[in-house]
Amino acid sequence: MSAFVYGAITMGYTIAALFFLRFWRTTRDRLFLLFAASFAILAIHRVVLFASEDPAEHRPLVYVARLAAYLIILFAIHDKNRRPAR
Repeated sequence: MSAFVYGAITMGYTIAALFFLRFWRTTRDRLFLLFAASFAILAIHRVVLFASEDPAEHRPLVYVARLAAYLIILFAIHDKNRRPAR
């Protein structure tokens, strides 16, 4: 059952990354590119976590990958709000 849940979560992250990547291709707005990168990091993180021998989420390295992804999202929002509109 956990394989199904990991797969569903990974699929959701991948779809979100592709969704934002599509918007980036049409608008060339850096916000969408950074969101796509963040969700791609989360999807890769889930794949690596599931493929590891001990998929326990209590290890500190697990939180570093998530923190990086969430910091990219926060930076993207901050960057979008501080730049002047074109």
